[in-house]
Amino acid sequence: MNRQGDWLLYGASGYTGRRIAEEARRRGLRPILAGRDALKIKALADRLECPARVFPVRSARAIAENLGGVRAVLNCAGPFSATAEPMMDACLAAGVHYLDVTGEIAVIEAAAARHDRAVTAGVSLIPAVGFDVVPSDCLAGMLAERLPGATHLQLALRLTGPPSPGTAKTMLEALPRGGRARIAGRIVRVPVAWKTREIPFRDGPRSAVTIPWGDVGSAWYTTGIPNIEVYLAMPAPQIRRIRRLRRLLPLLRPKPIQGFCRFWIDRLVHGPAEEHVARTRGSFWGCVTDPAGRSIEATLETPGGYPLTVATALASLERVVAGATSPGFSTPAKAFGSQFILGIPGTDVLVA
Repeated sequence: MNRQGDWLLYGASGYTGRRIAEEARRRGLRPILAGRDALKIKALADRLECPARVFPVRSARAIAENLGGVRAVLNCAGPFSATAEPMMDACLAAGVHYLDVTGEIAVIEAAAARHDRAVTAGVSLIPAVGFDVVPSDCLAGMLAERLPGATHLQLALRLTGPPSPGTAKTMLEALPRGGRARIAGRIVRVPVAWKTREIPFRDGPRSAVTIPWGDVGSAWYTTGIPNIEVYLAMPAPQIRRIRRLRRLLPLLRPKPIQGFCRFWIDRLVHGPAEEHVARTRGSFWGCVTDPAGRSIEATLETPGGYPLTVATALASLERVVAGATSPGFSTPAKAFGSQFILGIPGTDVLVA
């Protein structure tokens, strides 16, 4: 990864992409910084002394023409529902490895559906190499290894701080679509705030509600467990408000409404301030259960979402560029092992 142009960072001028680009330069790397906004990309590339490429994500063929000499792409341009599939197809056409930092179930499933094509092309497709879903995916893998034959997996996480603009747009897009869970091996649509439960996080119990987190997709491929639910810690009054309002959420679905909301997200949402980012932490809990009623629980503590995404994305790229992964689709824990997360400083796991 020390050679200039080994990999291309798309969406480099966004909140997450910029943080990854800055850390890459701090490590002496010179990725190609790419995106669709010429002014922002060129300004960032000049400041970091990196090469730049400017192109939109429209057709796979047009994207592939901009991937010459590149060994891997890290896509940080969300919502990934708009960028991931054409970028994956371009990478398959150009023989370039693909990674992204999505947390979107549909994107993970889209990558899985391209597995055979990726094997034929000799390309690794590894979505979700950031905070979504590396820590929870690795935790799921660790638990499944300790209880072979488990049929139910519950995961939970606690978030702190405001989202980036890209994350806010992804949340906006997902809300009117309802929740998701995996039941008997199939991803099933469920109501928003479908289930609640108390989660025994390491610093104490907290109320939580089901969310359509990426692990509903990824954990199936990592563990083979057919029943998966993911919970987000949330104050009980907030959960009650969401349940009261969920009948109104479909009103957010029309494109004009989505466009209006995105307009204001671009102007009002700037991501957490730097001083807040440095203090954030990630807290995870997981539990697997087998048909005999045996269960194993564990908690995982990590750096906060954005610092962790920077660390795991660069660690993933390093392995992919070094040729340490197999062609085809894979989840982070499958590609790098369930202990991958424990190689990130400030991370530790406790098994109950």
